[in-house]
Amino acid sequence: MKALVLVDVQYDFLPGGALAVPDGDKIIPVLNHLQDKFPLIVATQDWHPANHGSFASGHLGKAPFDKGELAGMEQILWPDHCVQGQKGAEISKELNTLKVEAIFRKGTDPEIDSYSGFFDNGKKKSTGLADYLKGRGVEEVFLGGLAADFCVGFTALDAIEQGFKLFLIEDATRPIDEKGWEEMKSQIIKKGGIIVQSVDI
Repeated sequence: MKALVLVDVQYDFLPGGALAVPDGDKIIPVLNHLQDKFPLIVATQDWHPANHGSFASGHLGKAPFDKGELAGMEQILWPDHCVQGQKGAEISKELNTLKVEAIFRKGTDPEIDSYSGFFDNGKKKSTGLADYLKGRGVEEVFLGGLAADFCVGFTALDAIEQGFKLFLIEDATRPIDEKGWEEMKSQIIKKGGIIVQSVDI
């Protein structure tokens, strides 16, 4: 079986949001159009406590996009975003969620960031997404969402590592940084992931 995973289509990653991805809103019609082609659809949601350690505001003398350290790993320090219970953390109302069977929240531990929909960045805790998909008999995972070079990309790499055949839908995602996206894409392809366009599905 195949599943469509909608990654972090939240207001803070859309135009006007705290960590807006350029043209992030352009992916929503693509994701809505694709949904009829999939028997199973799930979503991920960045869901940070207000004191999350990845926020630059919690590091004296640091500005958003500076480098810092969190959980013993290098960490990009972000603007406060996707704070639990706030508007920016909500999944966009423009995204059709009627067929979304489950939402997997990530980034809930203030001590470590979580780009991937499967694990935190240190691979210490699972979100349960892999077990859920395997329990439903999923073998092929199709990904879209935000942002291509971070949460979508790391979710793709973990999907491959978890044994799924991975298809990343390129026109259903957008990056924060084009150069970073090219590097991420080459990693995904190298590990066996397949880059497709929505018209190919």
